[in-house]
Amino acid sequence: MKKLLYIIALCCTGQSASAACYADYKAKKDDPLKLHYGVIVLPDQACQSRQAAAQAVASRLADDGWTLLNIVGVFDASGLEERKSSAGKFFLRY
Repeated sequence: MKKLLYIIALCCTGQSASAACYADYKAKKDDPLKLHYGVIVLPDQACQSRQAAAQAVASRLADDGWTLLNIVGVFDASGLEERKSSAGKFFLRY
């Protein structure tokens, strides 16, 4: 539900995902242990620092039972293509 609201908010404010910044991250689930690397679009206020990005990412991942391990980096749209294949199904999933 949060994903849908986020998409609606982007549409209504006239922003596009390409105008936002992005973060790549590592996350885990326990019992059994699962790890993943992903890329996520961030709201403007979360682009200020890694700490702000971590708060935004951790919140969205927690909805599906994932725990954020770390933010690898924060970048603009020019860094998306090089990360797409590494992120696989977790590319812009959250």
